[in-house]
Amino acid sequence: MPEDTKQMGPIRRFLALPPDSVPKTVFVAVTLCLLASMVVSAVAVSLRPVQEINKLKDKQINILQVAGVYDPEVDVLEAFAAFEPHVLELATGEFTDKFDAATFDDRAAADNPETSVALEDDPAGIGRQSRFVTVYLLRDDAGAIDRVILPIHGYGLWSTLYGFIALEANGNDIFGLQFYSHAETPGLGAEVDNPRWKALWPGKRLADEDGNLQITVARAAPPAGADFHVDALAGATLTSVGVNNLVRFWMSEAGYAPFLENLKAGEI
Repeated sequence: MPEDTKQMGPIRRFLALPPDSVPKTVFVAVTLCLLASMVVSAVAVSLRPVQEINKLKDKQINILQVAGVYDPEVDVLEAFAAFEPHVLELATGEFTDKFDAATFDDRAAADNPETSVALEDDPAGIGRQSRFVTVYLLRDDAGAIDRVILPIHGYGLWSTLYGFIALEANGNDIFGLQFYSHAETPGLGAEVDNPRWKALWPGKRLADEDGNLQITVARAAPPAGADFHVDALAGATLTSVGVNNLVRFWMSEAGYAPFLENLKAGEI
């Protein structure tokens, strides 16, 4: 090292290095990485409120769609104002005022040991089940319940499917079903999003006249008859089994059955 260079400080020695030297190359690369990560982090933090708003809006659109009242020409918040959100305690089938229905997070509640239970009998493959869920009521012009929208979820082939099922006021006839989040195979399990398949659900019934749960997603109709049958997705056997299991789980005593019994008795 030249004598005059040895007399320089560390910064001046660094600046005196050739532009293509290893230290300068490493310094520039590390600096760019740090700056890029800072920019990405800042953008992510600044966009988080917007992302949460869009996420909520998408959920509301799905509720409007499954209830059959979605109009792209109408503001989503304005249309959604017609729905009554209520936090439901599954075990009793009654609404609770322990939580604010406008801010209650069903998924977070399912992960919280204080508000959920680990399932031993778990046909839907969800692991833990929240003891509380948010349900939505839509009333007619006379103030009577017209439709009930219930959140459902369960494991398919590759992912947990999250969606809603809409029931008529009698608590037994299905008005519609759709999923808003999943990662099933495109062209196969992802056909749960196909309008033609979703169109098979309206008019189907959950239980027979004796109250026995009969709704089934399968290739062949159950002994109870076609009123309780939705055709399985072609080429997506495991996804179809998953949908069958999750719907039957949530409509059973472990899910919404106590609430539906109260609804039928006029206690809601």
